[in-house]
Amino acid sequence: MKAASEDRADSAMPVVSPEQGAILRETVADLRSRIGEQCAGITVDRVTIGIFFTGVKLSNGSGGLCFTPIKEIPEAVCCPSSLRALPWSGTFRGRPVTDFLDALFDTSPMKRAVGIAVVNALSAPFLENISTQGFTIERGSDALEAIEIPDDAHVVVIGALVPILMRLKRRKKPFSIIEMDPRTLKPDEMPFWVPAEKTCEVVPGADLLVITGTTLLFHSLEPILACAKPGAKVVIVGPTASMLPDAFFRRGVSVMGGDLVTRPDDLLDILSEGGSGYHFFGKSADRMIIQKRDPASHDAGIGQIIRGD
Repeated sequence: MKAASEDRADSAMPVVSPEQGAILRETVADLRSRIGEQCAGITVDRVTIGIFFTGVKLSNGSGGLCFTPIKEIPEAVCCPSSLRALPWSGTFRGRPVTDFLDALFDTSPMKRAVGIAVVNALSAPFLENISTQGFTIERGSDALEAIEIPDDAHVVVIGALVPILMRLKRRKKPFSIIEMDPRTLKPDEMPFWVPAEKTCEVVPGADLLVITGTTLLFHSLEPILACAKPGAKVVIVGPTASMLPDAFFRRGVSVMGGDLVTRPDDLLDILSEGGSGYHFFGKSADRMIIQKRDPASHDAGIGQIIRGD
């Protein structure tokens, strides 16, 4: 996706970089600052690369998830070439988490996926203890089901996010779906499809912008956010976006819908058997909604974004 040529023209927001990967860099820096010297002593205990999600368990007992980018490793068609996709296979256990943080910007999408899962695992303890944080967390709730869709709002969805697409179709009003692979869309969704190369032509018109967390994996989130108009309600969803929210909030994100791993070993066992969210939500991982503690986030004129605020 094309990067925006200018920063967002929103004087109420701090000046932040639209550079690709900046959110991950800032989040890692925040984690290193919070964890301190102990970070060097945390290692990876288990890694499972499933069909749908990649999961990790750390030596401190925390777990994390990330989308598995199967389609992005076409070179992995035989044993010799698959080594290039993930050269650490067989040597994950005991490796310092710092190795995985360094891999967040590797050319291998699989190494980036494991790195993001590690970031989410490192974030988990801070998401469980939010008494001094600048955000609130509602556990057991799905952001895609809780999002308020005001009657007069133009909605842009980035990614084939089924729950919100079903709601938008029932709404019977125009909306836009930006999706790199239109084969993931149903026939009645195709009239609303927009090619990815037109992202920054469509995003500025959104009153409500719903973005898949997999944009973090491909380092395309920052340019998308830089295209959003001031005052737009922005929601990031998916297990990939289950980390400290500060860098997201600085860029105008209103809500994050992620997943908090509660029983890492059980979760990784499910992933190893080809399981998906239907198999682990409410059992070994909880859905969660992360929202800013900022009343001004509801002043954009399209109503409250989460029911019950």
